[in-house]
Amino acid sequence: MKRIDGKAHAQTIYQELAQEVEKMVHKPHLVIVQVGNHPASEAYIRGKMAAANQVGIHAVIANFPGTITQEQLINELECFNQDSNVHGIIVQLPLPDTFDEHRIAQTIAREKDVDGFHPANLGELLIHETDLEPCTPKGIIELCRREQISLQGKHVVIVGRSNIVGKPVALLALQANATVTVCHSQTQNLSALTQLADILIVAVGRANFITAEMVKTDAIVIDVGINRIAGKLVGDVDFHDVEKKVRAITPVPGGVGPMTVAMLMTNTVVAAKNQSKENAFLCANHQKK
Repeated sequence: MKRIDGKAHAQTIYQELAQEVEKMVHKPHLVIVQVGNHPASEAYIRGKMAAANQVGIHAVIANFPGTITQEQLINELECFNQDSNVHGIIVQLPLPDTFDEHRIAQTIAREKDVDGFHPANLGELLIHETDLEPCTPKGIIELCRREQISLQGKHVVIVGRSNIVGKPVALLALQANATVTVCHSQTQNLSALTQLADILIVAVGRANFITAEMVKTDAIVIDVGINRIAGKLVGDVDFHDVEKKVRAITPVPGGVGPMTVAMLMTNTVVAAKNQSKENAFLCANHQKK
């Protein structure tokens, strides 16, 4: 059994991105939007700021009070959309219960949507036309690539159908020529399906939900879950039960989580490059007139 070290791969990615950023005339600029002072959000934001610092991305936190209205936040996002110095925008979740997260995602300019949740970017993901894929699914595929885990011809079983992980990672796996089964809360005989998986991706938000009898021998298990039990982080997979049976598995923490942040940095660099090309194109056309 091999523990897949997402943290180590993320550090390698930061080194690669730092070399790219060093060559850029205009450094990528990322705005992290936070509403209120949710403790978990602040911890995640600190991690993103540290990663941006390693890469050379100029990242700032736009913190708004928990009393801000949805319309006020939308107005603030529109200002960032119009600011040519800003290349990437991410809204840290969770937002207040009264907010419509779908509408917030729609507000962010698609070219600055480094989280990959704008409907246009999700639509282009369907036809393999976007390079701003959602960060966690993108991180899962990149982790497999760097571990030399080929998805081609493999049966990938995904437990969870969220718009954040399950659905987009299913599309990315299909694009990698895998055969994909998506399971969810209404799936009958779940164990019968998970036992067929060459690669099992679990994102259900239920601690230790997947046990050894639900996994076939020598499978590869990607655990996306982050759950807190008695102050300790655990995944959706019963790690100590499952690890003895499988060929490779991601731990929690230290598996998919670091890759998610690494892909956020990757998307920010990509967005900055794309906008630089677009601005150069517009300037060239203007000079011809």
